[in-house]
Amino acid sequence: CNYFFADFYFGEDIAQADFVHYPEERWFPAGASLHPELLDDAKLREFYFPEAHGDVPGLIDLNSGNADRGICALPLTRVADARTIWFPVNLIGNLYVSNGMSAGNNRFEARVQALSEILERAAKFTIIREQICLPDIPEQVIGQFPLIRQGIEELRASGFGILVKDASLGGRFPVVNITLLNPRDQGCYASFGAHPRFEIALERALTELLQGRALDKLDGFPPPDLDTEAVSSAQNLETHFIDSSGVIGWRFLHKQADHEFTPWDFSGDSETEFNTLCGLIHALGHDIYIADLEHLGVYVCRILVPELSEIYPADDLVWENNNEGLVFRERILTLQQLTPGECAALLDELASGGYDEQYPIAQLIGIAPEPGTLWEELRLGELKTLLAIRAERTDEILDGCDWLTMFAQINPQRLQIYRCIAALLQLDEPENYLPGLQKLFDEKTLQSARDLLDHKTPFLGLESPGTSLKGFELHGKLIQALRKLRAVM
Repeated sequence: CNYFFADFYFGEDIAQADFVHYPEERWFPAGASLHPELLDDAKLREFYFPEAHGDVPGLIDLNSGNADRGICALPLTRVADARTIWFPVNLIGNLYVSNGMSAGNNRFEARVQALSEILERAAKFTIIREQICLPDIPEQVIGQFPLIRQGIEELRASGFGILVKDASLGGRFPVVNITLLNPRDQGCYASFGAHPRFEIALERALTELLQGRALDKLDGFPPPDLDTEAVSSAQNLETHFIDSSGVIGWRFLHKQADHEFTPWDFSGDSETEFNTLCGLIHALGHDIYIADLEHLGVYVCRILVPELSEIYPADDLVWENNNEGLVFRERILTLQQLTPGECAALLDELASGGYDEQYPIAQLIGIAPEPGTLWEELRLGELKTLLAIRAERTDEILDGCDWLTMFAQINPQRLQIYRCIAALLQLDEPENYLPGLQKLFDEKTLQSARDLLDHKTPFLGLESPGTSLKGFELHGKLIQALRKLRAVM
């Protein structure tokens, strides 16, 4: 349940509470090297931090931002030997996001669903990345499941090319693929489904393909691509994880399959199916780590399979960590109180961070902004421009105004203010050009630009709520919902 809140700051009170994420959590000192009990396994440490040489990146979780308290970790049990390993919340959130999370009517049903999802995405990523051509599932096999066959035939009757493929890669994965080829726009959409029971895997591949869409909503997917680098890229695989709308390589459609069709079915009761899936994963050389939870009478679990179930690469802990905004959060939330020197320092830090100028500031610091406010629209490039104005750094102000003009995706009235600021700064004596300026910009825009440059309305009057987030009603409602959830943990 907590995953719903994974991208947001929980506030000062929860950050200091008995627990932040789950009652089972432990806190470890943050330092240049990992505490001995954190990820207490040489293989895990080598995988997550291969070049650390004893030093590790900051693993403070985004939600608490409590560096003084340290690193929050959760206990997961290794299936192979029932050993408990403490995994940092930050690591789990950055690399695995929602992969391997599931619920069920009992503990083993939840586990089977989570492992099926992990194996589905592992097979899917391998097939797309390596552009493997899959074997057809024979029609007589599909015919054993009349309702599924009917759905496939209805799609074909509507003019779509439908390929039904065995994605088990020789029986290693309980995965099925159904690919839609659209003659209207040459789009190609590959859907995957996984489950120990072949029928359920096939059904899931079909339902994933449709996802509640009407037939006229199956347009707009990209055509097959010959660019092997683009198809195999991490960005394309991420797109496939998010909504399966990434690119598929032409090699996937070759008539000669890279594997033979392998009949498979691992049906059994939930515990038997769980043990079977564990056996498949262990045969691939991977360990399985499980956290079982029961919440409001519902069985849920989180499963990690290091080196198999990651959605993002391990080096994201260093280069793309979702906690990168923590060092800026308090200052950004107190902009109006910063001195010009502090604004200059913050500007330098943001400029040296290598961040995308389009990065939403609310996302950077984990805030749910009020709709229609500057906080909702504010991007890194605009914040840097406002900081440069406060620090009176002309070159950077002009660079920022140029970027905002090219970006253009901000409130039109605000964009006019930045254009006016650029004009005022580039004119030697602006007062001598006042008649022209008054014809180019309305009185309100001209006055707003002057007030901003004269520090009468720093940051365009942007509210500075501080870390208490006073006045952020939407974020406050989010935290209220979290408190209700925590009350029954």
